[in-house]
Amino acid sequence: MSNSVKNIMIVGVGGQGTLLASKMLGYVLMHQGYDVKVSEVHGMSQRGGSVVTYVRFGKKVYSPVIDKGEADYILSFEKLEAERWIEYLKVGGQIITNTQEVDPMPVITGAAEYPADIVKKLEEAGAKVDAKDFLSIAEEAGSSKAVNIVLMGRLSEYFDDIPYEEWSAAIDAIVPEKFRELNHKAFDLGRQA
Repeated sequence: MSNSVKNIMIVGVGGQGTLLASKMLGYVLMHQGYDVKVSEVHGMSQRGGSVVTYVRFGKKVYSPVIDKGEADYILSFEKLEAERWIEYLKVGGQIITNTQEVDPMPVITGAAEYPADIVKKLEEAGAKVDAKDFLSIAEEAGSSKAVNIVLMGRLSEYFDDIPYEEWSAAIDAIVPEKFRELNHKAFDLGRQA
C-alpha cells in the first residue's frame, strides 16, 4: 500500500445518488485496507442544488477535506457540476462525467442559458475527460435512478488493482435486496462503457 493519499470528488445535484455512490466507494476502499475519510457537502440538495462528497484514502488520512488542486478524480453526475468543481482537480487529473444536463434555477427561470461546450472547456483546463451518456446506460440497465451505480462501474475501471468481487460485495452490502440485480447490471454496463 502506497503512503500517498488519493482524492476523489463525487459531484452532482440533489436526488442523483451521489451519497450512495460515496458510501459504496468508501466501503470498497475500507475493505482494501485503506484509511478512508468521507465528507459530504449538501448545499440545496433537496431542491436540485449541488451535492459534493470528498473521498480521501491512503495508508493514513488525517483530514476529510480536499483542497483546490488536489483531486485525482472528479466523478460528476452532471457535466455542469464537473465545470463548477474543476478548480479542485489536480493538473492532469481525471474527470468522469455524465453528459446529462440538469438545468439550474437561473436556466429554468430564463435568467441564464445552460453553458455550451462544457466538455471542451474541461479538456482545455487540462483535465483528462471521460464523458458519456451514462443516463442512457442506466435506463438500459432498467432504471434511470441507477446512473450512480453506472458511474461507479466506470470509476472501477480506473482502479484495476481492486478486484471486481469487492465492488460486487459493496453493492450487496449497501443496496436493498430488491434492487441488487438491477444495480449489478448497471455496474457491469458502466464498466463496459
